[in-house]
Amino acid sequence: MAIFSAILNFLWGIIATPVSMKLSRTFRLMDVPGGRKKHLAVTPRGAGIVLWTGYLLWALVNPNPGVEVPYVASGATLVFLVGYMDDMHPLPPLKRLTVHILAAAWITLQLEAPLYQKLMLMLWIAGCTSAYNFVDGMDGLALSLAFVTSYLAYRGGNPYTWMPFCGLIAGVLIWNFPHARTFLGDGGATLLGYVCSSHLAWDISPRFFNMGPLPMALILLLVGGVPVIDTLAAMIRRMACGKSPFRPDRGHAHHILLDRKLAAWQVLSLLVLAHASFVGAGYYTLHVYVKSGP
Repeated sequence: MAIFSAILNFLWGIIATPVSMKLSRTFRLMDVPGGRKKHLAVTPRGAGIVLWTGYLLWALVNPNPGVEVPYVASGATLVFLVGYMDDMHPLPPLKRLTVHILAAAWITLQLEAPLYQKLMLMLWIAGCTSAYNFVDGMDGLALSLAFVTSYLAYRGGNPYTWMPFCGLIAGVLIWNFPHARTFLGDGGATLLGYVCSSHLAWDISPRFFNMGPLPMALILLLVGGVPVIDTLAAMIRRMACGKSPFRPDRGHAHHILLDRKLAAWQVLSLLVLAHASFVGAGYYTLHVYVKSGP
């Protein structure tokens, strides 16, 4: 059933994405180059709606998607719609962050965990939601990182949840790399971060039983991978320079590597490998800690 759902979601991504591109052109939801944006052509930002509708359709049609899926689907809808609004008319960062925290709280309220763990997971989910948007600065990067997260989580978690999401991501990725014919937009990038982190929190939170805040923070940092580590580094660097931590710039890892004249496929390969290493290390650390006991 998981493989069949993955194939259907893959086909949805392939077929629905060009339709979304036409809709983006019709409603002028386009990404114009200039400033920090180095792409050469005006590009539609419609891939996010394909991810959102694909996930919702899978959640509605699947007879047994998982007890957490209705909560993730409803929170993801809130995150996507706010991001989509931001694509059309930019919203203040604080308003978007507030929505991300509320959507994250919606997930953590359902978990059976101590209050401090719920708060840590809430902040982590909200951070991942924003972090995937921050790293969505080159063709294929956010989708590739989300695919790696989903694949590794599938290897150590629930295949009926993760495999269909892998299929959906792969179907959209075909239109986003190596040459992006459409972009995710804020709605699509934040949805990726929210769905990945919410399902991860649901999968691994039972193994945090009796775990203290420091080892839990280390595991969450590693499992968050490149988006979380890169975003934290960028925010610390901005604050050290006396700037707002939310002020966009070209200081993310992919910007630095691209500005050093590495080819796009080389940058993507390096960051995907780094992300897989971080996430794998996070799962390994969690396994060792649970096996050895506190």
